[in-house]
Amino acid sequence: MGKKRVVYYTNQFFGQVGGEEMTNQPPIIKEGPVGPGTEIHRRLINAEIVASVICGDNYYSEHMSEAKRVIEKQLIQLKPDMVIAGPAFNAGRLGMACGDVCATASESFNIPTLTGMYEENPAVNLYRHQTYMVKSGKSAASMKKALDVMVDLANKLLSDESEDDIFQNPGMAEKLFSKGIRVNVFKEKTGAERALDMLLAKLKGEPYETEIPLPTYDRVEAAPGVADLSKAVVALVTSGGIVPEHNPDRLPAATAKHYCVYDISGINALQAGEYESVHAGYDPVAANKNPNRIVPIDLMRYLEEEGRIGKLYDKFYSTTGNSTSVADATRMGKEIAADLKKNQVDAVIMTST
Repeated sequence: MGKKRVVYYTNQFFGQVGGEEMTNQPPIIKEGPVGPGTEIHRRLINAEIVASVICGDNYYSEHMSEAKRVIEKQLIQLKPDMVIAGPAFNAGRLGMACGDVCATASESFNIPTLTGMYEENPAVNLYRHQTYMVKSGKSAASMKKALDVMVDLANKLLSDESEDDIFQNPGMAEKLFSKGIRVNVFKEKTGAERALDMLLAKLKGEPYETEIPLPTYDRVEAAPGVADLSKAVVALVTSGGIVPEHNPDRLPAATAKHYCVYDISGINALQAGEYESVHAGYDPVAANKNPNRIVPIDLMRYLEEEGRIGKLYDKFYSTTGNSTSVADATRMGKEIAADLKKNQVDAVIMTST
């Protein structure tokens, strides 16, 4: 019996096609392994990477349906027994593509798929239910550790080890994100009784522990109010994806890793046909008809003329907030805040969708 066939997916950078200048590269197929796939290929047991699919980060996020169709056609021809993607670490655009490729292959061809992600990658919550997902570090500095687990898992799956066996193995299960599969667990008390016990313990001030893991979020204390808005310089910042027509700075439609800054000095309102939304997370029709719905320059000019604010800052900042990783959002927020502070802006109105 011949070796099992594996197809590997990665982006333009790890696929050795190019850097940020090649993010709009449509899917291409290369025979054999590339990039990290070379190490995976070397360590597979009775299996081989027969082909690699490479696609630019921006192209996949902005043309997801078309990219998916092209890749599905290639998989039909390649007839893989498994698809491996990434690892993507904390790269949001690559993570979304890896998760989507794996989910598509798993659903369309009923084959095992696996990838690797950092816990804050937005693709984790979107795709962990549809593919095996190895926990990785934030960056490629943890490549070896991630590949060690991915190769081990791939060999187990290719040897037809069952999902139950994999997740019941503590050594392997703790290295994977849960797929959220429900199993029956028998307790001495019913759920209603346990919930009531927790409620009573809380009311009595006694210790108790929830059975459901709760997410934790940073709490940001609100800044004190502006003492006199009539003398304040106010800026507009948006995660609604408003950019000049044709998106000259190529702001991604999702999983953005950068923001854009646009001069509005002398502009009383954003005009349809001159500005548009590139955001992929909402219907942009209303925003394109009147971009001021997202970046309300017309209203801010009115407030400026009325003397209710001192001045509208001469630039606005724009990015797309959907599926952006916490780390990238935090970094961009700090950079924008530092720039505004340097330019003596007193207040910011942050608009979304």
